[in-house]
Amino acid sequence: MTGVRLVHLSDLHFGAHADLAQIGALERLIPELAPSAVVISGDVSQRARHGEFQRALAFIEYCRRTAPVLVVPGNHDVRWWSSPFGIRGEGPKYYHYRRYLGEVLGPVLEVSGAVIVGTVSANGLSFGSVTRNPRDLTVKGHLPTSELDRARTAFSRVNPADCRVLVLHHNVIRGKISNRWGLARPEATQRAIIESGADLVLCGHDHEEQIAVLKREDGKPGGRSVVVSQSGTHTDMTRGKRPSVFNLVYISPEEIGLRFMRWNGLAFEPGGEENFPRQRRG
Repeated sequence: MTGVRLVHLSDLHFGAHADLAQIGALERLIPELAPSAVVISGDVSQRARHGEFQRALAFIEYCRRTAPVLVVPGNHDVRWWSSPFGIRGEGPKYYHYRRYLGEVLGPVLEVSGAVIVGTVSANGLSFGSVTRNPRDLTVKGHLPTSELDRARTAFSRVNPADCRVLVLHHNVIRGKISNRWGLARPEATQRAIIESGADLVLCGHDHEEQIAVLKREDGKPGGRSVVVSQSGTHTDMTRGKRPSVFNLVYISPEEIGLRFMRWNGLAFEPGGEENFPRQRRG
């Protein structure tokens, strides 16, 4: 693998469900992989508690010895009960997250060959995430127009040859096992992601690894496609009790490759790979 290499993790859920053997294996393996960056697409905690964020910070700081780290909040990282529907503003919901992981919820990271834009889809109990299903309360996410506009602006400022990577917590494709979308308005958000100029999306939330491609289906010429990397979880809460997986992403001028790194009980090993041609920009 040459070019940009990303370790894509998600849903570590430090707390009661975290698999400490996997965490230890990741800490040993990441330096060996020598990534350009480590991306964590949310849910570093289980209940947004101080101790959980402290352990998450320790893991992130360990990863930073090898490469820069970009992390965004997941729904479990949001103290939604402190400000349901934003009645006390946005600050209380993210107070613990910001205390340990930084003020910026949607960071931007530039590495040679790629720009990685973090966005906030985890907004707790909010009007944008409400659906008709009571099960979705505080679980579903939404990607506000302001977040997509911010990503579009960041993408427009970089070299046309650079890969544009969008990071959010909630799965943008339907779960194969759960049959559930992560976002309250998935089809509209998919269209907006394609129009944002992203080449690659990194997400999680559903605790099942997936690789997919978003494509325009309106029949208009010149439609773009976006590769999706959905990482699994490093807990005992995998879908169907299947082995945990994280994704290794590699980007060259010619293609985007995604490799599943599957937990065998002792270590992570390659468990499937797909490659997609890079789209040329005018």
